Amino acid sequence: MVRTQLVVVLMAAMVMASARANAQQSTASTPDSGRLAQCASLQNLDLSRIDEAPSQILESHRKGSADSTRSLCVVEAYAVPQVGFRLFLPEDGWNEKFIQMGSGGHAGFLRDEDCASAMAKGYACLITDMGHKGTGLDSQWTRGNTQALIDWGYRATHVATVSAKAVIAAYYGKGPSKSYFSGCSTGGRQALQEAQKFPWDYDGIIAGAPPIRLSDLYVMFAWSALANRDALGQMILKRADLDLLNEASLAECDLDDGIKDGLVARPQQCMFKPSKIACRPGQVSGCLTKAQVEAAEKIYSGPVDAAGRSISGGGAPPGSERLWAKYYLDDENGGLPYMFPLTRNGLGDLFSDPRRPENWNIDQFNFTEDYKKLDVMQSLYDSSNPDITRFAEAGGKLIIYMGLGDVSMPNTIINYYKKVQRLAGGAEKANKFARLFLLPGVDHCSGGPGADQVDYLGYLEDWVEKASPPDVLVATHVENAEASRGEARRPIFSRPVYPYPAYSKYSGKGDPAKAQSFERAIPEPSPFSR
Repeated sequence: MVRTQLVVVLMAAMVMASARANAQQSTASTPDSGRLAQCASLQNLDLSRIDEAPSQILESHRKGSADSTRSLCVVEAYAVPQVGFRLFLPEDGWNEKFIQMGSGGHAGFLRDEDCASAMAKGYACLITDMGHKGTGLDSQWTRGNTQALIDWGYRATHVATVSAKAVIAAYYGKGPSKSYFSGCSTGGRQALQEAQKFPWDYDGIIAGAPPIRLSDLYVMFAWSALANRDALGQMILKRADLDLLNEASLAECDLDDGIKDGLVARPQQCMFKPSKIACRPGQVSGCLTKAQVEAAEKIYSGPVDAAGRSISGGGAPPGSERLWAKYYLDDENGGLPYMFPLTRNGLGDLFSDPRRPENWNIDQFNFTEDYKKLDVMQSLYDSSNPDITRFAEAGGKLIIYMGLGDVSMPNTIINYYKKVQRLAGGAEKANKFARLFLLPGVDHCSGGPGADQVDYLGYLEDWVEKASPPDVLVATHVENAEASRGEARRPIFSRPVYPYPAYSKYSGKGDPAKAQSFERAIPEPSPFSR
């Protein structure tokens, strides 16, 4: 911690210590009043001189946690000029640790439930809007607001961290003993950026489904969304066709883990081609038309230029076909899936300088030339640097995970991790600080037919605090996975998940619904290709 920050924190701690003492003296018989005063006094905390992150507390108030197990001091604040954040501080039972939960989409919101599971463990928990107000899909906030692009790009995560640690030190009289970051999707990008750009912020980081190059991801989204539209904008593949594709890919590749379970464990090695179920002359059902085959091939391959060269790193993996519906099919009311506005706003506003006209749409994107024009803005959002040796030297530990049913190009995660291994001096050295876990059948961050429920934070805590690296994760598929907190979530089956390149394979005996019936297997080296 630099000298100015140390002075600020020490002064803040003295102010808070005085406030705690005064509250205890004046309200000895009413401890709740004392806690209220202690929390309220945070509003007088001067954070204006913190290096990198001068901040202002707007409000501090008490509330109960979502599970009603503890009371919290909730701090509403911003880091200059516009990074809004909310910090939850347990009044009792603080585990002396701190975690920031990542955002999603284009951010712009604060979602308290993201902190629920961490707060149940006693964490002080931080969430941030990443520097603007928005819905998560919109991009109006980008217009004429370069600072917001910088904040969303990389800065907000770091400055909110610095400011939150100062508030924690003031409130508790000491800083956190360990600090963690956990995020998926945009949160996964934030996670990798912390390891790459700010390696001293966190002791442990969880990066879920991170877009390695965000521009490539948006180009792939645009390509795949358009691949399933004819000249009139009508869908080419419909839900029944996705079911047919999924059944065919599973018939070819489901047994790659030694058991027929509706999951493709190694899509990298699955060579299924949709042409295998093309309609024969006179066949009108149970097959795909020429246009449908071509649409599926485009979604599998990902975007290519006029010469057929890949321009993003791939497309959707075999086995993910049923999951394409929410990304590329119209909803039940005929409305376009959210991939269209998300991608239009991304390519039109986040990646264009100057901004594209408001009536611009993704069907105007030139896949031979326009992808070359995205790198100026990509530099703000980039999380592709595989050199995380400073994070390793600082003692940091990194868990990366990706669902193999995710349309977001899981092969790019694999290729990124291979580069991390090479720069670290080999797989064995990389495994000491960074491990990649691939979850068969799991959609983006969670969901899908695979086992998607994993206590990533528990495994990371063991790695950081007990020097016990995650040699295997146990993932569970639960009934009613989207249930509200407190609703029944009955486990259906579990699977072990091993660090890349290992995968789990059925041992040939035991209950296939239980993780202990599977064993570790190593595939033959093979590139992910279609």
